Amino acid sequence: MTGWIGISLGDITGVGPEVALKAVAAEAGLDAYKYLFLGDQGSLCELNSRLGTQLPLEPFPGTGFAGRFYYHSPSPALTGPRPAGCPAAAAAAVAALRDGAKRCLRGELDALVTAPVNKESIIRAGHEGFVGQTEFLSELAGATRTAMMLLGHDDKNRWLRVALATIHISLKSVPERLTREKIVLAIELAAQACRDLSLPRARVGVCGLNPHAGEGGKFGDEEITTIGPAVELMRGKGFDVVGPLSGDTVFHHALRGEFDAVVAMYHDQGLAPLKAVAFDTGVNWTLGLPFIRTSPDHGTAYDIAGRGTANPSSMMAALRLAKQLAGNRR
Repeated sequence: MTGWIGISLGDITGVGPEVALKAVAAEAGLDAYKYLFLGDQGSLCELNSRLGTQLPLEPFPGTGFAGRFYYHSPSPALTGPRPAGCPAAAAAAVAALRDGAKRCLRGELDALVTAPVNKESIIRAGHEGFVGQTEFLSELAGATRTAMMLLGHDDKNRWLRVALATIHISLKSVPERLTREKIVLAIELAAQACRDLSLPRARVGVCGLNPHAGEGGKFGDEEITTIGPAVELMRGKGFDVVGPLSGDTVFHHALRGEFDAVVAMYHDQGLAPLKAVAFDTGVNWTLGLPFIRTSPDHGTAYDIAGRGTANPSSMMAALRLAKQLAGNRR
């Protein structure tokens, strides 16, 4: 399969460029895709030499050329000392993210894989409204019906696929921010994700919010007033969906193959079990965008950046998923 995969390098003072280079070096021999690295070219080329990945990187002249590994810097070259999370690196990360998304929207790239950024650094650099890459890309694309899905497999190749009804909010805010509409959207997008993955079915399990799914309203009524009605609505529309189910057992059943995807009510409810079984292979996939976007499920890891020891497994998984989805769409 031929096509273009864009990779935004994220915060170059973190491990993003390192895992990107390592992942592409490991994966490129398995496909015929062309790769476009977006970010500071000086940092990328120096690291390519120092790591020994030795990818034949070239400046990007356009999509009609014969090479496979290109780079493009959407912002001015970074010079001088670059401490972890410095404003220049954070601003460059946002520029690369924006450039990659626009190329996807123009049809120049088949998918965008985004390396980690640091939200606090980006806000300090002047982007005060920045919430996260998912929200940034959704706004840029004009996509209002998006959700985050995290997926990965254990050492027995058993998969968890978890869509989130709410993300990146405080735990005390979840009950008031959790709506029937958000749960319906997460169920719809989770089922569509199963179809995009060409799975033989799209059976979705939906978590309750409270322990033991509230035990009939004994402690909390969100299962009765919000989650249950959303599930019934979607079941009435023909979706293969079950819930609300106790959050302490549903992931066990999903790992055994009883569900193809799970909808969690809040971030850590879904991410804790996913990372317990797939810490190194977890991938973030933004559902509902008009283009494919995946990313590794880890942060900038400033503490090990520059040492050459970063594990590229999650980035490799993000690349594989992007290529799989791009191939299915083609």
